[in-house]
Amino acid sequence: MKTIQTKHAPAAIGPYSQAKQAGGFVFLSGQIGIDPTAGKIVVSDISGQAEQICKNIKAILKKAGTSMDNVVKTTCFLADMKDFAAFNEIYAKYFPNKPARSCVAVKDLPAGALCEIEVIAVK
Repeated sequence: MKTIQTKHAPAAIGPYSQAKQAGGFVFLSGQIGIDPTAGKIVVSDISGQAEQICKNIKAILKKAGTSMDNVVKTTCFLADMKDFAAFNEIYAKYFPNKPARSCVAVKDLPAGALCEIEVIAVK
């Protein structure tokens, strides 16, 4: 098992890794829209946060030696299902291969985030 860590995505805000590689798969922890340079969420709308999340995921996958094209499963969390359509617009740009997906509404997300995405990819 290998820990994946890149400065091009935000550092974990708790006792976990950005990602782990095991058995030909890369498992990313849930990513929220933290700008890695600022160290915090800098956009307040769902589209901007989803865009930042996808950039963070792309950076972690690159560090792991894989890409968005190799994502097989995502789990998406929204603070409000009213944002579903706007979230999907951004999501579709970054995941054109349409991985398997779950998307649920949750009561709260860390740091006041509006959305979060976790990913499983093949190496």
